Amino acid sequence: MTNNKPELGKYNALEIEKKWKDYWEKQGTYKFDSKNKAQIFSIDNPPPTVSGQMHIGHAFQYSQQDFVARFKRMSGQSVFYPFGTDDNGLPTERLIERLKNVKSKDMTRAEFIKLCLKTLKEITPDFIQDWKNIGISSDYSLAYSTIDDNSRKMSQKSFLELYNKKLIYTKEFPTIWCPECQTAIAQAELEDKELASLFSTIKFSCEGKDLLIATTRPELIPACVAIFYNPKDERFKHLKGKKAKIPLFNYEVPILEDPSADMEKGTGMLMVCSYGDKFDVEAINKHKLNPRIILNQNGTLNKLAEKYKGLKIKQARKQILEDLEKSGLITEKKQISHAVNVHDRCGTEIEFITTAQWFIKILDNKKKFLNQGKKVSWLPKFMYKRYENWVEGLEWDWSISRDRHFGIPIPIWYCDKCNQIILPDEKELPIDPIQTTKKCPKCGAKARPEEKVLDTWATSSITPQICASLVNNKVKIPFSIRCNAHDIIRTWDFYTIVKSLYHENQIPWENMMVSGFVTLGKEKMSKSKGNSVKPQEVIEKYSADALRFWASGSKLGEDLDYQEQDMVTGKKFINKLWNASKFTFMNLEDYNPIKQGKLKTLEKIDQQFLDRLNILITAATVSFEEYGYSKVKQSVERFFWNMFCDNYLEIIKYRIYNQTGDKKLSAQYTLYTSLLAILKMVAPIMPFVTEEIYCSYFKQYEKIDSIHLTSWPEAESTSKTDKGKPKDTKELDLFLDLLAKIRQEKTKQQKSMKAEITLNLEKTQQTALKEMLDDFKAVTSTREIKTGKFKIEFI
Repeated sequence: MTNNKPELGKYNALEIEKKWKDYWEKQGTYKFDSKNKAQIFSIDNPPPTVSGQMHIGHAFQYSQQDFVARFKRMSGQSVFYPFGTDDNGLPTERLIERLKNVKSKDMTRAEFIKLCLKTLKEITPDFIQDWKNIGISSDYSLAYSTIDDNSRKMSQKSFLELYNKKLIYTKEFPTIWCPECQTAIAQAELEDKELASLFSTIKFSCEGKDLLIATTRPELIPACVAIFYNPKDERFKHLKGKKAKIPLFNYEVPILEDPSADMEKGTGMLMVCSYGDKFDVEAINKHKLNPRIILNQNGTLNKLAEKYKGLKIKQARKQILEDLEKSGLITEKKQISHAVNVHDRCGTEIEFITTAQWFIKILDNKKKFLNQGKKVSWLPKFMYKRYENWVEGLEWDWSISRDRHFGIPIPIWYCDKCNQIILPDEKELPIDPIQTTKKCPKCGAKARPEEKVLDTWATSSITPQICASLVNNKVKIPFSIRCNAHDIIRTWDFYTIVKSLYHENQIPWENMMVSGFVTLGKEKMSKSKGNSVKPQEVIEKYSADALRFWASGSKLGEDLDYQEQDMVTGKKFINKLWNASKFTFMNLEDYNPIKQGKLKTLEKIDQQFLDRLNILITAATVSFEEYGYSKVKQSVERFFWNMFCDNYLEIIKYRIYNQTGDKKLSAQYTLYTSLLAILKMVAPIMPFVTEEIYCSYFKQYEKIDSIHLTSWPEAESTSKTDKGKPKDTKELDLFLDLLAKIRQEKTKQQKSMKAEITLNLEKTQQTALKEMLDDFKAVTSTREIKTGKFKIEFI
């Protein structure tokens, strides 16, 4: 820019936003410079799952972390903000199956992984573009995926290190299992879902007499291994040591005393099956009962279920109920609603199936994890309680193996002859045991490869380490901050704290920034519920800046309801900022801030307006440092509309249009200074419109290529008293109070704001306004001021 006459036409958001996205990428505006000596602010942001397009929750949460990233950059810190994608999990596997019309189980793992990697290469650029479109200021040249060579190597290395520390073990155990996804899952992947069910009272028998037991799981009758009653329950004391006959199936089970039987639930008798839930697992182990496993991994019943073999769980439930009914073995049925554990990925009710799986030990170290969590600054503070509740409620070690094709292979081989586990050398990583032949070092026999893969969280839990490796570990752990929504505190955050403790014996980040959900009415917005809003369509209609403006409307950690009116408000703010800038630049055509420099003296109203601006700057700085971006948005928006547009621009029009010399220069200096400061404070939230306005005019004088690389505004010391407190602006306050009353009266009398008046003011008021009187008379169209009680007369 070589002149100071910017051409600001009509604001076209889509054109301008595309222009600056392209510019930032071409110029490397947000590239991290490892040679920069400034303090590093490092961000460990959640790598979004490659399973389609960005959703509104992504736009909400990533915008909030970007507000902070942009503020820190303007505050002089060197922001390390890489971008990752999570693409080795089940959602990605399902996406590939849908896109390519294949089933992973019908292909070899090598074939399916090859197809996944090829497809990801095709679709990932468009997926990432959604984040660029909302202005996320990551360094996209520092990118990683959770399935790339480096991530696979580091994830496998993490596994081997923990195995050698005896923190990882394998065991055949009743594992939480998803019949739909046909894989083991971890406790953290469970959700409670309220489901309708039949609570049926069924006739078992003991020595020819009926024994009534109520259950919601009649399909597990052939898996029954014992009947429990509470030792305090006098009704059943006579049954101790006897056996119960299982209805429809010709076998008997022991009747045992156990306090887990609830005397108030059902009939007071409890059917113990292998396995209905975690309590069954504990009960069978406690009493050393022989399990009767009737479920296959695909959710069908096996031969122990006799004629029901091959039926799916719900089919078997229906058929067994019908057969019990026909045989007169049901005494009561009632419809109930109860909470059921489902897999959070697919919503399928989980089962417990005995399989060999890999686990990381966590139950022995719950106190350590709680202590590590306390070392992190949780933002907001109450989010620590969610972490604490999760850790205290843990009942299982972390299951990290998955029975899937696509994922990071567990780097293990087995010698069945010697019963040895064989590990690779670190230099061999990343490695796929299925595609690599190993011989037992002890007996020379061909080793059997492990076919399972690691759970995606086993890799995502080392994202700080993966990110640091992108710059040869020049960025150190702990990172400055991690940012994510509260739903993954129990998974990503907890598991990362576990891994960092086990590997580095420290916390992974100093601060934990937790956002809320997007809601529509009272419900969480969700594609699966059919109540989602596409951010792509919002941007098309209102702009990315308007969407970000909406995302800044809630406090950190709070859910935010989607209201289209908020987008309208954001768009109005953009237009007002644009038009106010056009007006300002028109009146700065003969002003050169470099030539004029900082004025030694200002008109009193200009100085007091800047004093108020500096109070705002101080408050906004403190709020941003405390991650209170919503406070910044509210206070800057209010100041801009009320103080700057509604009042100050109107007040100084007369001076700008009709006067010359120091009085005009004072107004122009204040205009330039205040608009630039306002733009800078808005920039982290609305990066596109502020960049366009800045580069259209201010760039030629500020000599910095982007507003996002300029310094955050500082409150001037001249706006403070000798004791460091902000100077009072009582004269300006009086000015604005009287102006508001005069405007109100003119509106009431249906007069033009330019209608001339005479005005009565108290002597003290006239004295207070003495140095502002010309501006006051001009903006209020006051021809004469008389002494007396406040009174307006129209001429």
